[in-house]
This record gives sequence, structure tokens and C-alpha cells, in this order.
Amino acid sequence: RLFDLDPDLLPLFQYNCKQFASPEECLSAPEFLDHIRKVMLVIDAAVNHLEDLPCLEEYLCNLGKKHQVAGVKVESFSTVGESLLYMLENCLGTAFCPDVREAWTKLYDAVVKAMRRGWDALPE
Repeated sequence: RLFDLDPDLLPLFQYNCKQFASPEECLSAPEFLDHIRKVMLVIDAAVNHLEDLPCLEEYLCNLGKKHQVAGVKVESFSTVGESLLYMLENCLGTAFCPDVREAWTKLYDAVVKAMRRGWDALPE
């Protein structure tokens, strides 16, 4: 869904200086799948620390810095969030009610807000 929403994100996913020719090629690359696992670990950490998200602040800020250095734009996280909600809706079906959508949106927004502090700490 990510590359359907924003095909311009594809060049950000380069591993060992390899540029992917298509989203399908990227989606099947072991390095990309590893990246997705890492994204899910961050989401898992946020869910597990829901009552104490500030404990993840330094980690998420540093993660934001790494993404900025890699050329990711803050605006791209909106596309990632939309893709996450799309996946959750498709996997959860009717259980993905408006309250569940709102909870996931708030959690994701909190994670992105902490990561944005990494951008604020680096000169543009």
C-alpha cells in the first residue's frame, strides 16, 4: 500500500547501493522485509509502553535523526500511517471500529511526534 500511495518513496529503500526497479522487487527483498520487521518492533514497543511512552522518547528521537539522515521527509510518515491503518483495517475487518481506528491513530501520531524531535535536533 505504501508505494501505491507514494511511489516516490521507493528510492529511499536502497540496500548495499542497490536501487529497486519496481515496488515488487523491493517488497520481496530480504532487506526490506527486515526493515518492516523493525518498524513492527517499534510499534510493538509503543503498544507495550502505552502507559509510559516518554520512556521511548530518546530512542524515537534518535530514530527520527537516522531517518532524516537517510533522506526521509517528515511528511512521509503520514503515508506510512495511512498504510498502517489500511493494513489494520484489512486484517481486523469489522473489529476495526472507529474507536480502534482512533486509538491506533493516536498511538502512531505519538510515535511520529517523538521521532520529529529528531528532525528538530538536526539542522535542515
